[in-house]
Amino acid sequence: MTGSTGPEEFDDVNEAVGAEWEDETTPYERVREIISRAYTPVSADAVADTARTSPKTARKHLNALDDEGFVTTDTGENGGTTYRRSPESLVVEQAADIREHVSTEELIARVAKMRERISNFQAEYGVESPEELLIERTNQTLSEADTTHDDLDPETIQEWQTTRRNLAFANAALSIANAERFVGEESRPNGSALAQ
Repeated sequence: MTGSTGPEEFDDVNEAVGAEWEDETTPYERVREIISRAYTPVSADAVADTARTSPKTARKHLNALDDEGFVTTDTGENGGTTYRRSPESLVVEQAADIREHVSTEELIARVAKMRERISNFQAEYGVESPEELLIERTNQTLSEADTTHDDLDPETIQEWQTTRRNLAFANAALSIANAERFVGEESRPNGSALAQ
């Protein structure tokens, strides 16, 4: 924090932390940090308010992040542009984090376990996905043809969905590792070009 002002001089501790954040970062860094957690569309004004910058500056940085593929834009209800974190950038970020912390061999083993767990869910419930299971159980409840079916445990649905999501991230990490291996081979003098 620059200067010698302490938190006691602020009306609110949050204001002190916000002021310190503003002193230690650029508007671009603050906008990027705020939008990195925006999975639903938000306006440039909302981002600007949270990022402690002007709407014009926020919009400039959001458009640059859109050009980079970090965010996507939509048209809001009132016709204005809204912004949110792009799914592609999230996948790449998660895959890079996995690659940094898990060896390829361990990742392959984890992928095998997750595939087995998903197969077990599919075999146990006789459907391909947790969404199909929810639909099937809802239809059974509505028809009341057979009231003896077991109540569906929400934790089972959540575990199935989480396992499926984690498998997707792990597969992305493996794909990136495989691509990096080929890029490494391509950059060697004896590497071949993509289209020959």
